[in-house]
Amino acid sequence: MNETRARRKVRIGRVVKHGADKTAVVAIERRAPHPVYGKIVKRTSKIYVHDENNEARVNDLVRVMETRPLSKMKRWRLVEIVRRHEEA
Repeated sequence: MNETRARRKVRIGRVVKHGADKTAVVAIERRAPHPVYGKIVKRTSKIYVHDENNEARVNDLVRVMETRPLSKMKRWRLVEIVRRHEEA
C-alpha cells in the first residue's frame, strides 16, 4: 500500500470550555526551554475540537486527532476521554 499521507497528529489536553454545540476548547500544554535562559517553561495553545456527542466536560483529560477543516476554526476531533474530572 502506498503510504504517501502523513500520520495524523494526536495530542492530549484538558477541556477548558464546552459552550457551543458539538464544540469544545482544549488546552494543549507543552514544555519547552526558554530561548534565552534555558529554563523549562510551560507553553499552552488552545484548539477547537469537534465533539460529536457532546460527551466531554470541563477539566476532562481528552485525546484529540488532527482532521480536515470542519469549520472556520475546528481542525481537530475528539478521539476519547482519557480521564474524567472528579467533582469534589
